[in-house]
Amino acid sequence: MNKLCFNIEPEDTNQRIDSFLTSELEGFSRSFIQKCLKQGLVSVNKKAVKPNYKLKSDDFVEVEIPPEEEPDIKAEDIPLDIIYEDDDLLIVNKPKDMVVHPAPGHYSGTLVNAVMFHCKDNLSGINGVLRPGIVHRIDKDTTGALVICKNDKSHRSLADQLAIHSINRRYRAIVHGHFKESEFTIKTTIGRHPVDRKKMAVNVKNGKEAITDVKVLQELKDFSYIECTLHTGRTHQIRVHLSSIGHPVLGDEVYGPKKCPVKNLKGQTLHAYMIGFIHPSTGEYVEYYAPLPDYFENLLRKLS
Repeated sequence: MNKLCFNIEPEDTNQRIDSFLTSELEGFSRSFIQKCLKQGLVSVNKKAVKPNYKLKSDDFVEVEIPPEEEPDIKAEDIPLDIIYEDDDLLIVNKPKDMVVHPAPGHYSGTLVNAVMFHCKDNLSGINGVLRPGIVHRIDKDTTGALVICKNDKSHRSLADQLAIHSINRRYRAIVHGHFKESEFTIKTTIGRHPVDRKKMAVNVKNGKEAITDVKVLQELKDFSYIECTLHTGRTHQIRVHLSSIGHPVLGDEVYGPKKCPVKNLKGQTLHAYMIGFIHPSTGEYVEYYAPLPDYFENLLRKLS
């Protein structure tokens, strides 16, 4: 049984313990957390508590996570938009509304299910049965270039490059409003939001450095078409950075306005346009580009 411990900070007080643990324990549903609470597997200051317990500052929370059965992830014949492929790598243009890897509630229809069918047994196993070949990911509603590793050697190479932020990643986005400057850099720290634990925020306690270059490509009606270059890879970095300066990504339901000004738009207009890195076998620098999806191109014409 895996045991986890949390010291409750002042900003976490008055939260229900089931809500707090759901946000802290990524990959576990609220119902699973509540089941653990009811089974006495969660204690606060060495005493078992109910799901509605309200946290207090300096509480010491202990959670025993029972071993879960590994789900049987199946290969599925789902079409892939392949940008490039060789014996080491597969680079795909991920469509909108596709989850990258299986997780509770999403054990089929993911990119991993599709890649398992396409690559058969030729996938790295470093990240386990739920994430074969996956070395990085993009959000469900973000489209664009994503690298799949076919063997452990390529996986380690890409992971090392990600760790030192040497991979070149450029995104395209449509954002609210117009900018005073055509090119600039956003540099902050990014960490877990102090109140809403499912969100990230700038300049919060225990945040990590985050740097994004922004270049305006075209001014649209009430919006701007921009390119963002990542120098770091924090969770939701582009979305959080742009929202923090008053220019959230159009369609972003988490960091943007509650009501989307464009009718029938589902999800954010954010696209991973280019990825560049040192190829694990050749040692040469390579770049791969993912064409904008049709909905994005149509929206640009509509807003021009």
